[in-house]
Amino acid sequence: MWQKEIYLKGFAGISPKVNIDFARLEEAAAGVMRPEAFAYVAGGAGRESTMRNNRDAFEKYKIVPRMLRDVGERDTSITLFGRKLPTPFLLSPIGVLEMVHKEADVAVARVAAQFGVPYIFSNQASRPMEACAEVMHQSPRWFQLYWSKSNELVASFVRRAEQCGCSAIVVTLDTTLLGWRTRDLELAYLPFLEGKGIAQYTSDPVFQKMLDLPDDAPDMKRHVTLRTLQGLVSMVNHYPGSGFLKKLLSGKPVKAVRTFVSTYSNPCTTWEDLAFLRSCTKLPIVLKGILHPDDALKAIDHGMDGILISNHGGRQVDGAIGTLQALPAIAAVVNKKIPILLDSGIRGGADAFKALALGATAVCIGRPYVYGLALAGEEGVTEVLNNFMADFDLTLGLSGCRSVAELSAQNLVT
Repeated sequence: MWQKEIYLKGFAGISPKVNIDFARLEEAAAGVMRPEAFAYVAGGAGRESTMRNNRDAFEKYKIVPRMLRDVGERDTSITLFGRKLPTPFLLSPIGVLEMVHKEADVAVARVAAQFGVPYIFSNQASRPMEACAEVMHQSPRWFQLYWSKSNELVASFVRRAEQCGCSAIVVTLDTTLLGWRTRDLELAYLPFLEGKGIAQYTSDPVFQKMLDLPDDAPDMKRHVTLRTLQGLVSMVNHYPGSGFLKKLLSGKPVKAVRTFVSTYSNPCTTWEDLAFLRSCTKLPIVLKGILHPDDALKAIDHGMDGILISNHGGRQVDGAIGTLQALPAIAAVVNKKIPILLDSGIRGGADAFKALALGATAVCIGRPYVYGLALAGEEGVTEVLNNFMADFDLTLGLSGCRSVAELSAQNLVT
């Protein structure tokens, strides 16, 4: 048991590599990350009230433990899209992980494979999906899709996801426009302008063809300063291929950033567009960003296979509803027709317990594993996942439950 291992290592004078309490974990990560990187990961939209709403929603519900039940053996597994998973946790897609650790997404992929936990590859990854799939072997992985202005590029991303063994497509609906992210704006910093977080694009054959077309992307005028030159160097270094001067003179690193900025997301996307995506793949399609029961019903009506209740970790709309607050009404109308996942605000095993009791099939971890990555690389992510799984297992047993299947709203009060 992980809890016992922590204590035995402590007896030998070996402390955990990452903080177990989330507040201290975040504080420690802030101490090792560049200010721009920490702002990008930790920040929310506007006054960040949605981030607070996420936590307030969890605090509203209280667990009611039951006694004298045989919980000597517990089963934390779930079944999702026909596949049995060891825990109800998935790893959320988080972009630009190169700002956190040099091995970025690949380090996370290795840990996910070790645990058999599905890793949702980010559309804004620092490493191509194929590089992550290579280290995961047969372990489960999904792909997060941002709907580009180019349907040909959308189809290419989906095709690549299928080819590298992804078993679901997660369409992010809430980021058709970039939210008003105060911390990033105060630093006037967007990593994509330095060529970071666009590896899925620069590794894509359709995107590469787009770079050969006449340039109609909006002009990104800059004052020529030392920071401008540093940004240019970053663009060139992050563009695939060898030979700095050769890449610079080709003009493609700069054009890649310009093309990405002009095409990465499409605010004109509607429900009717989902038919195109369905025509591209037979994989399960999960809609990420659902917060209203009517939208959950529309997802079912349009033949979608699952929904992910999410407010993007509070990064898109300030003052939005907390995800756990949205869950009961959505679970009621979905009525187990399709799986319901939930993210945004999961900070421990008790949070997962509450979400599953209220009707979620599984939950996604985001910022905590990124902080683990920042502090100790793969070992940090490993410890964070071990902490979540042990906490959930103990919460399950101490509440008088032997399996996830036993959880229901009767385990909670408000």
